[in-house]
Amino acid sequence: MTSDFAAPITLHALFGNYPNTLPLKRGAVRSPLVKFDFADVKIASTAFKRVVRDLEFDFSELALVTYLQAKAHGIPLTLLPVVIVGGKAQHANLVYNAERGALAPGDVVGRRIGIRASSVTTVMWVRGILRNEYDVDIDRIHWVSFEEPHVAQFRDPPNVQRAPAGKKLLDMLIAGEVDAAVLSDYDLGDPRLRPLLPDPVTAAQAWTRKHHIQPINHMLVAKDSLIRAHPEAVREVFRLIVESKKAAGLQSAHGADPLAIGVDAMRGSLALAIEYCVQQKLIPRRFEVDELFDDLTRMLGPLPDQ
Repeated sequence: MTSDFAAPITLHALFGNYPNTLPLKRGAVRSPLVKFDFADVKIASTAFKRVVRDLEFDFSELALVTYLQAKAHGIPLTLLPVVIVGGKAQHANLVYNAERGALAPGDVVGRRIGIRASSVTTVMWVRGILRNEYDVDIDRIHWVSFEEPHVAQFRDPPNVQRAPAGKKLLDMLIAGEVDAAVLSDYDLGDPRLRPLLPDPVTAAQAWTRKHHIQPINHMLVAKDSLIRAHPEAVREVFRLIVESKKAAGLQSAHGADPLAIGVDAMRGSLALAIEYCVQQKLIPRRFEVDELFDDLTRMLGPLPDQ
């Protein structure tokens, strides 16, 4: 492999610490062509504003909805066909406080559901599931958010209201200030919480079988200026990410791969995410999947031995 630059290029990068990224971050997977200056960020999502507003990183993981909104508003980033975080069942993340009475999916119409932000990718999947699998009118739910969107140009729809300053989502749920909430794993251990969607594990498995996909949360993006200046570096970083997944022992199994590689392997999941985003007015139009990539990144795929 020949380099399009004389010496190794140093790339400013943002990745969380996951099994599929740690071999790369710890140097077990490396290249003579590129070096990395990894951002000292424990939770990558806390820096996503820097990705899309400041264009701070040459390469970054990025939430799928954030990328779609960045694409819609002309932010010069391009998607690479590799999933960094994916496959997590979304059904169990929507919960209510059982001490305040039982709730069924249809009961939340006209009520308040707390969310971190309206454009969070997990929230997008949950709302899409509510609407399309349980026939819930999500436009008649009052969504209470705690953060602004990563993409500054996006404006929340009218049925999204900001929580009062200083409030915390779990505390509001326990106090009855919201009727349900989309929570992260570390908040789901409270014994008072119950999943709003019945039998969420079985429901998630049925949803996966129905759609033949795994939900995508975070993917890899690169700055357009880097792609133009150093296309070989883009190919090499993609190769390294694929090798890092392999080094972690996360080879693709039969069925939909939660850490998919290559456009064809993720086409169905991207198409459904786009559809959900249009339904929820998160993006102004329905993208074709191939639009999310450029002529270089669209051709990237699994390594020959995978």
